[in-house]
Amino acid sequence: MKILLTGATGFVGSHVIRRLIERGHNVTVVVRDQTKILSCPLLRDTDIICGDILEPAFVLKVPPDSFDAVMHLAWPYLPDYYSMRHLEAAFPASFQFLKLLIQLGVRQVLVTGTCFEYGLRNGPLSEEMDTHPVTPYALSKDILRRALEMLQKDIQFTLQWARPFYMYGTGQNPCSLLAQLDASIERGDKVFNMSDGEQLRDYLAVETVAGHLAELVERPQFDGILNICSGTPISVRRLVEERISVRGAAIRLNLGHYPYPAHEPMAFWGDATKMSKTLAPSSH
Repeated sequence: MKILLTGATGFVGSHVIRRLIERGHNVTVVVRDQTKILSCPLLRDTDIICGDILEPAFVLKVPPDSFDAVMHLAWPYLPDYYSMRHLEAAFPASFQFLKLLIQLGVRQVLVTGTCFEYGLRNGPLSEEMDTHPVTPYALSKDILRRALEMLQKDIQFTLQWARPFYMYGTGQNPCSLLAQLDASIERGDKVFNMSDGEQLRDYLAVETVAGHLAELVERPQFDGILNICSGTPISVRRLVEERISVRGAAIRLNLGHYPYPAHEPMAFWGDATKMSKTLAPSSH
């Protein structure tokens, strides 16, 4: 397949490139910061379009009729989930970018949403549930999905809305939990400050998530929402303790130092039933 990929130098996108190339796809990437090209050797095996999708004229640089699918992973302003710029800039730019590509002939669109679209719900979360986002970031993703679904009534195209849950691995945000833990271990800290750690979450290695996204884009017959998750909850405390064990570190946890995040429920994880069926080898 000929695939146009945005967010290629991001946490998830940098791993998706590897999976797509390994699977024999012809990849064209959109890169906003040209200085990142040299720091990502995999980009040498792709075609590159330099530009910012937030700029209205950017789409003019893209030859849409040469792509079988677009994978839209780029999203600015993170990790500030509360910034109004998600609604004021990121959503409209993403919609206009994708709308123009669709109008010009692209017939398969894969977009990464977020598990935060489900809102402050506890328990297993399935794709059939209504969305109740409580942050500008999650709301902007939810609105983008709804806008693209409405566009499907006017133009025939496949919309694959992937909802990743929590991820960890190479390239993760330095402010994320495990990245902070690793940094603390490497500094030789004796204590690691965290919440009580009783929250239940759904974690996958980013390499696994990237593999699932690559598998999904290879299934143009699938249209709809798909959780990208393990389907198995784990407490944050256990996750941290397992990481400490893997690292062979002797760091003590200072539980309860931080309050629980207000924008997250205490216990939620993805229902992986639909994902398991969709990405099963027999469905390819």
